[in-house]
Amino acid sequence: MAGNTFGNLFKLTTFGESHGPAIGGIIDGCPAGLNIDVDFIQHQLNRRRPGQTVLTTQRNEKDKVHFLSGIFEGKSTGTPIAFVVNNEDQISKDYDHIKDVFRPSHADYTYTEKYGHRDYRGSGRASARETLSRVVAGAIAQLYLQQYGITCRAFVSQIASVKISESALELDFEEAENNMVRCPDKDAALRMIQLIEETALNGDTLGGMITCYVQGVPAGLGEPVFDKLHAELGKAMLSINAVKGFEYGSGFGAVLMKGSAHNDEMIKTTGGVQFKSNHSGGIQGGISNGAPIYFNVAFKPVSSIKAKQSTIDKQLNPVEIEINGRHDVCVVPRAVPIVEAMSALVIIDALLLQRASHPKF
Repeated sequence: MAGNTFGNLFKLTTFGESHGPAIGGIIDGCPAGLNIDVDFIQHQLNRRRPGQTVLTTQRNEKDKVHFLSGIFEGKSTGTPIAFVVNNEDQISKDYDHIKDVFRPSHADYTYTEKYGHRDYRGSGRASARETLSRVVAGAIAQLYLQQYGITCRAFVSQIASVKISESALELDFEEAENNMVRCPDKDAALRMIQLIEETALNGDTLGGMITCYVQGVPAGLGEPVFDKLHAELGKAMLSINAVKGFEYGSGFGAVLMKGSAHNDEMIKTTGGVQFKSNHSGGIQGGISNGAPIYFNVAFKPVSSIKAKQSTIDKQLNPVEIEINGRHDVCVVPRAVPIVEAMSALVIIDALLLQRASHPKF
């Protein structure tokens, strides 16, 4: 099964299924001598784990990471870092009724068409549980980037029709961790929580938007033409389960602007170059320009809903289905650390590539 490895120099390969014994990964290319803060890594996993609030799926997983190699005396050795997170609270029988049925908007049909055989328990390899391996690797990448003053911070900016106010972008993003939906706008957060609770009572689901800021990135990261920095970020974000859209900088709003308004004028300062605006989102020509990189990631509503739906079975017979099991009404709050992790994986790879090719790094 191809497509399980991400990165060029800092490579992550993930393995495991939602209802298998464990989920895990192998990181190859992590520089030696990095202090591995296991508490920080576990904290990031805890932000992603199920059952953390009443708004999330109540699957009760501790998501404790166990490192098997590549770390000695608290530091990376430069050899592959292998890790596993055990699955402890699977209820596979919840999926017995759909083993021969294709759930609407899931990967059931496409996996069957591609491989001829699928793990129907909790979506198997297509489950968002796979993303915990990304969070582990992303946390290690964040530890490395912190040495260069680079941070990746994300927050929920929209749930369905409820959006943060523009002034919320001026708030302390730490506020996002003080509520269940990880939104820095207190008023919007309360309305988001209420909407999720109401939707849960109706047996339906919601989508939303995550905004991410990557700050401290030096100018010069990213490869031209096919491996542009924003293209790598787009690939990273679109590889996350349930993501339907990605935009950076002015994004789709740029179509409403004229060039005279959209261009980011440059000025010389004692610290180097600054931009009067940042419609470019910190990236020009596919290469970082030193300004903050920011982007939005759109998530669809969760496909597993309690309402009765029409579909087909393996013999292409029409059937009706009611999906059982424990599912999120809205995955967006839990996806915040995943977005941060994937952005860190892109930036560390770009940084290592630049260090390998340019002496000033």
